[in-house]
Amino acid sequence: MSSPMTYPVSYDQEGKPIHDSKFRVRRVMNWFTMGATYASMYMGRYNLSIVNHKLSTEFGWNKVMVGTIITSSLAIYAFSALFNGMIADRIGGRRSMLIGAFGAVIFNFLFGLGAYLDNTPSRSHLLLSYFSIIWSCNMYFQSYSAVALIKVNSGWFHVKERGVFSAIFGTMLQSGRALIFLIGGWLVAHYAWQWVFFVPSVLIFVLGILTYLLVYDSPDQVGLPPLDVEDATSSHTGLMPFRLVLKQVFMNPVTLLIAFAEFCTGFIRHGFEQWFPRYMLEAQHLELNSPIFQKGAFLIVMTGVMGAMVAGLMSDKVFNSRRPPVAFCGYAMQIVALTIVWKAPGIYWIIGAFIMNSLAISMVHSMLSGTASMDFGGKKAAATAAGLFDGMQYLGGAVVGVGMGFLLETFGWKVWGPSMLLFSGIGALTMLYLWNAKPKKIQPSSSN
Repeated sequence: MSSPMTYPVSYDQEGKPIHDSKFRVRRVMNWFTMGATYASMYMGRYNLSIVNHKLSTEFGWNKVMVGTIITSSLAIYAFSALFNGMIADRIGGRRSMLIGAFGAVIFNFLFGLGAYLDNTPSRSHLLLSYFSIIWSCNMYFQSYSAVALIKVNSGWFHVKERGVFSAIFGTMLQSGRALIFLIGGWLVAHYAWQWVFFVPSVLIFVLGILTYLLVYDSPDQVGLPPLDVEDATSSHTGLMPFRLVLKQVFMNPVTLLIAFAEFCTGFIRHGFEQWFPRYMLEAQHLELNSPIFQKGAFLIVMTGVMGAMVAGLMSDKVFNSRRPPVAFCGYAMQIVALTIVWKAPGIYWIIGAFIMNSLAISMVHSMLSGTASMDFGGKKAAATAAGLFDGMQYLGGAVVGVGMGFLLETFGWKVWGPSMLLFSGIGALTMLYLWNAKPKKIQPSSSN
């Protein structure tokens, strides 16, 4: 009996697969729904930064105490992403996204309900513990979303398509961050801070239902022929042995170096994103609903969108589907931007530096966590690789909760920019070392 037909059935002159219209339509339905769901979960993740300053004024907490919420939650994300990646490689990305989405709905809602609890000074530390635990639970479920997205996409996108399509996904994900920055300040000013958590809960719930109805892990689950993605593990059929999944991710020097670089990315990304609204309030005296802040925040997020697009096009069109050269460019841009923030020559210079930094962070993040995890993990171990990369990034982010809070409380905002510079430099050097790294396909015989 002949083997079933597999996609792709033909290639163009650049070696990229040519898909038929039925496949393309079904794939759009799949990735658009997943991307929209993850974008809504971004709203339920970055909403905390909108109320960073508000939590201090409402409950009398200093920056270190607010940083406790950030550190505990990002540390939980970091460690759970690794294990949830392994789970996603076993149960599939669709199920993992559903677990993550409905968990995020519950704990965003519970965080908002904290506004109605007893906030007398004698119960302040008890309330801080409540917020830390609830937000840590939210971030546990959030950690399913990234590995789920990578897992599903690894089964639908050929290795030569992943740079550009990761750029498209990066655009969608950043739209969630853009939306919460745009409406968050307005919600706080016109209603109350807890609505910054209630609104994302509703959106995540609706899109979670759509994910249940429309998303599938691979083409063959919807009656289409399987897709040969030609990545590191595509030669394996069926469920890849767990020991090989671990070997593919944890005994590969390239994946370990990328994970190390992602720790640096996490320090920069969360050092910037968790604290910049508060910086604008305290250092630049701009209210979150002021026109300058709103326009600046919108441009910061839109350039994050652009960064994903630029990175994907550069990777596939300029660097022959290599990811480290693009990440190097992103780290180099971060160094320039953070130096400007350090010197702080004026508000418009600072906003320009924020915009450049957002572009650069997005370039690095989309190439390493978003694309390299699919390449070097392969479709059979993509979620495990994504869990390692994303987990290391959030471990770096965990440091900037209490750590950055302590620095800012002790030395003020003048140390904010330079505290992140070293990590950009280390990341850039790591990407220089990995400049020519590309995935190597492992043979099925190695599983014997």
